[in-house]
Amino acid sequence: MVNHYGEQTASGHLHVPSESKEPYSAEVLERLSAEAEQVVARYPQPRSALLPLLHLVQSVDGYVTGRGIDFCARTLGLTTAEVSGVATFYTQYKRHPNGDYTVGVCTNTLCAVMGGDQIWETVSEHLGIGHDETTEDGKITLERIECNAACDYAPVVMTNWEFFDNQTPESTVRLVDDLRSGVPVAPTRGPSRVCTFTQVSRVLAGFPDGLADEGVGAGAASLRGLEVARREGWTAPGEGGDAQTATAATGTTAEGMAAGEQTSVDTPANAPDERPTSDGTEADK
Repeated sequence: MVNHYGEQTASGHLHVPSESKEPYSAEVLERLSAEAEQVVARYPQPRSALLPLLHLVQSVDGYVTGRGIDFCARTLGLTTAEVSGVATFYTQYKRHPNGDYTVGVCTNTLCAVMGGDQIWETVSEHLGIGHDETTEDGKITLERIECNAACDYAPVVMTNWEFFDNQTPESTVRLVDDLRSGVPVAPTRGPSRVCTFTQVSRVLAGFPDGLADEGVGAGAASLRGLEVARREGWTAPGEGGDAQTATAATGTTAEGMAAGEQTSVDTPANAPDERPTSDGTEADK
């Protein structure tokens, strides 16, 4: 099967290459079916296994191919339209050949202010590719990410969903150059190395690689708030805290609490409105 890297098409890669619909070899199909059986067995309803199965076929083909869609549909008793609808909804599933390393640059508000926009522009120009495009050597797929969920280390870049914290345009250019040249690369936090896209897809399918417990998960910046709370003796309402503690946590005064003032902590956001009306009946829900 030929991999065609390059710029996005007008359809945004919604249509897979025709060669991706070629059937699996007997050997690959036998192994894939055996592993799919293990995945499906974890769920009370077979269709619930669709997400990990899509990762599984992606770990074999490097993206969600036409034959991968057919395989998932047959395995789970779904239509190909149902499977395709899921595969085109989530950005971790690729409908076109993906690089060995997906480099995601966060350009959401905080990272952008801290330099994420400049990182994106520099790396995009350096590689000669844009969002969701892949270098000609098939090594790097570049993505503009809305949020990497690591604002305390902004600006953040991820490579196959491993964290590279406090980045600069220069450090990110070095990162992609090292990845393309085969130099071993270790993330800021987590395992001792960055795995390839297909290896990570296999992990997401539910087959551990033994690296989950390596390295630091939450760094010093992530734990700063917890350290301050412990030092000051702050606790959450309902965990032994007094009115003053609750005030610090919720902004509600002690007098207001004594008078029955409601807070977002007490009342779920989706709770129905059951305030009594002037005639003593409940208001419309």
